[in-house]
Amino acid sequence: MIARLAVCVAIASALVIAPAAYAAESRSDIQVSADRAKIRIGLGGKFSFQTTVTNRGSAPVSGLIAHLNVLDLTGNTYVDPEDWSTTRTRYLEPIPAGGSTTIKWNGQAVNSGSLGLYVAVLDRQGSPRRPVMAPAIRMDVIARRTLNAGGVAPLAIGIPGLIGLLTLGVSLSRRVRKDGSS
Repeated sequence: MIARLAVCVAIASALVIAPAAYAAESRSDIQVSADRAKIRIGLGGKFSFQTTVTNRGSAPVSGLIAHLNVLDLTGNTYVDPEDWSTTRTRYLEPIPAGGSTTIKWNGQAVNSGSLGLYVAVLDRQGSPRRPVMAPAIRMDVIARRTLNAGGVAPLAIGIPGLIGLLTLGVSLSRRVRKDGSS
């Protein structure tokens, strides 16, 4: 009797634990594509790209969320995705069977380096399905080289120039006084 009870408890435990180990399947009726594979931009530059979510199924789909993600491909730079785009999450309108919707994503490059951008689409209900993702877009952000870093060029040139002019003025003034007094 105790052995049977132990077996029942073991089976019940396995049934309770099984959903946590559920292997998520992706949606075969949804496809996500991007309009480019690469973006090259200077630090601080603004960029945009589009993704298209297509319903390849025979019934309309609704309750989808598209989300933009940004990550550093090298592991050398901290990336805060909120700094890159103010609208990273989009709640999509229903997509009819065979239809699609295009989403324009805008952002600004705030870190230099090699980054990856990708859009994941998932169900709003939070069902245990893998997100459907667009292919990653490689983004190379080039660090800006400038002679006027921090806006100091006018001061770095102006102050020594002003001192030079004052020195020249004082020198000429002394020469004029000396020539005029003799």
